[in-house]
Amino acid sequence: MSRTIGPKLIAAALALAVAAACSGSPPPAASPDEGAAPEKRSEPVELFIVSASGDSLESFNERFGDMINRKFASSNIKVTYLPWKKEGPGIPEMITAGQQIDMYFDSIGIFPTVQNYNLQMDMTDLVKQHNLDLSAFEPVTLQAAHAASGGEELWGVPVFNNNLVLYYNKDIFDKFGVAYPKEAMTWDELNELAKSLGRSDGEKLYVGYTTSANHALRMNQLSQPYLNPDTQQSAINGDLWRKYYETAFLQPYKAAGLQSFTDKNNRMPNFLTQEAAMFMYLSSAIFINKEYETINWDMVPIPTPPDQPGIGSQPYPTFFSVTSTSKHKDEAMEVIRFLVSEEAQMQLSKKGIMPVLNSPAVKEAFGQESKFKDRNLKAVFVNQFAPVPYKSRYDSLVERTYNEAVGVALNQDINTALRQAEEKANQILTTEANK
Repeated sequence: MSRTIGPKLIAAALALAVAAACSGSPPPAASPDEGAAPEKRSEPVELFIVSASGDSLESFNERFGDMINRKFASSNIKVTYLPWKKEGPGIPEMITAGQQIDMYFDSIGIFPTVQNYNLQMDMTDLVKQHNLDLSAFEPVTLQAAHAASGGEELWGVPVFNNNLVLYYNKDIFDKFGVAYPKEAMTWDELNELAKSLGRSDGEKLYVGYTTSANHALRMNQLSQPYLNPDTQQSAINGDLWRKYYETAFLQPYKAAGLQSFTDKNNRMPNFLTQEAAMFMYLSSAIFINKEYETINWDMVPIPTPPDQPGIGSQPYPTFFSVTSTSKHKDEAMEVIRFLVSEEAQMQLSKKGIMPVLNSPAVKEAFGQESKFKDRNLKAVFVNQFAPVPYKSRYDSLVERTYNEAVGVALNQDINTALRQAEEKANQILTTEANK
């Protein structure tokens, strides 16, 4: 008997598990176009960095740790990253054990972690004391920084950026004689492509399109918030969220043959095992996931709504924060100032890590030293960023209800899906408020 896509299956599979007193003296004035000139410390300073991002020690050192420690070796400053693994000690255990935590880094999507453990601090004064020129940043990354704090405070400085792109498997397109995706497409055009690629070849089923629902929701093109800022209730049951579900999930999934695949396999398709022809996901995935080295892929900008040409996803920057408990706030700020210098941003950009500086030279260098430099990496800069909406510390608590609504909408109807998601999210919020 044919099975339908369960909401929990959608929710699990589409997620695709996938910040006391200051010490030292402030450095001389610098702007992001200068590399920091670290001041020699008489005593060594070790800065401990944590994150709930799941970033491995190898990944952190490749992107940041090695570069920081080379730069600050002569100044007696060293950074040590403490990965927060599911099977290892988390921040609560670290705090209980008296572990020093000087810096925290994370993306905007799960940035409320610092607030949950009272590690947040307004870095506005530190930024001014260290003469960091925020006008050199992409404005949208600073908008995201303020949105993350729910107001005007600056809990972190954006160090690298991210957005959604459309990956495609060239071998699947070639296999079925279908032309590759265009640089600029509407969602209707993507649906037509997805329809032509959702097919079988012997016993193997191919799906034309899939996405990571969590990221597609967090970074939605219509700039819709999870919570209404005035009522602090779920915002899902509204016309614009309804439009987004239809556009980014329901129509392309149906065109892509998703139901046939899940009926047969009782799971979602995987782009990295060559089951899906197109995949909307983070532009940084190629750096973090080594499986991208095993498939013949390329990328284009994500599709845009017909009435919003050229508008892509919201930005998804990663912030580095000085914690409220650090005894080395100035040294930590020196490290952050270096990470957003043109020197460091150029190094990151060459590797294919999306910079936060609004520098033509830094953008032009994007991907030059990447193992994927032959791909269309500049696609990350084609679309404009969608504005960042209101962010709440409770977003991560209600996100699963938004995710589950995708499965309900596919199996039943969009009205039922949004109504049920609204009720579940508001119950979660009520429970949290009563704790």
